[in-house]
Amino acid sequence: MLPERLAAAQAAIAAHLEAAMAGLPDQPVVHAMRYAVAGGKRLRGFLVLETAALHGVPAAAALEAAAAVECLHAYSLVHDDLPAMDDDALRRGLPTVHVKWDEAVAILAGDALQTLAFQFLTHDALGPADRRLALVAGLARASGAEGMVLGQALDIAAETAALPLTLEQITALQAGKTGALILWSGTAGAVLAGADPAPLAAYARALGLAFQIADDVLDVEGDAAKAGKALRKDAAAGKATFVSLLGLEGAKARAAALVAEAQAALAPYGARGDVLRDLAQYVIARDS
Repeated sequence: MLPERLAAAQAAIAAHLEAAMAGLPDQPVVHAMRYAVAGGKRLRGFLVLETAALHGVPAAAALEAAAAVECLHAYSLVHDDLPAMDDDALRRGLPTVHVKWDEAVAILAGDALQTLAFQFLTHDALGPADRRLALVAGLARASGAEGMVLGQALDIAAETAALPLTLEQITALQAGKTGALILWSGTAGAVLAGADPAPLAAYARALGLAFQIADDVLDVEGDAAKAGKALRKDAAAGKATFVSLLGLEGAKARAAALVAEAQAALAPYGARGDVLRDLAQYVIARDS
């Protein structure tokens, strides 16, 4: 069931993003925006759609929120790949935006994707104004100096730190860099429905950390062709990761425990949470 639902979600989100950008000017920055949001797992958007369906939220509303977080995520990747940040030349098996165009276009495309994300969250289809405002405020916190940006800043600072990060420090770093957007996505359906987000928040926190640990494992034993990006950069740079701190088998065991924790958090939803349970297993079994 998960592969079919994930493929359908990917197609729906892609179509929605394309339709939203269809009327934009014929400019390099717009072409770069479309390029940046193409492809990928769409895990965050899928979480929005699934948690919305869990609460009976109409698909039209969920798609606006799913498109928003995919734009925000794409912007973060475009900027993270820049020479001043992670300096990557490959993303999803293709040249990164600054390589295909140039740094100025990449910066502006990222900026435009970020603002487009919040534009999606103003759509009337999302329902009452207070819920739209809650989504906007939540995404701003998740993506800014309390969340994703903070995590990236801590990651950059760690590259020149005198001592490697501890397990506690790297967990906090990744809770921002990777986990914050996953947490927003995993609770968006409950926010849209005006329901208690606590069970889904517990699920999403465990899922986000498991996802990052799986990334660290892939960086060590993955196939660059399947991953679509450079691997083993962290080890070469001497950066602390979950694998370097826990060992390969220890990291895998921690990820598996987090998957079990995420799945247990879905108990209030019974069998209706099975797709999300399968998703938790998927994040540590993937090869990209």
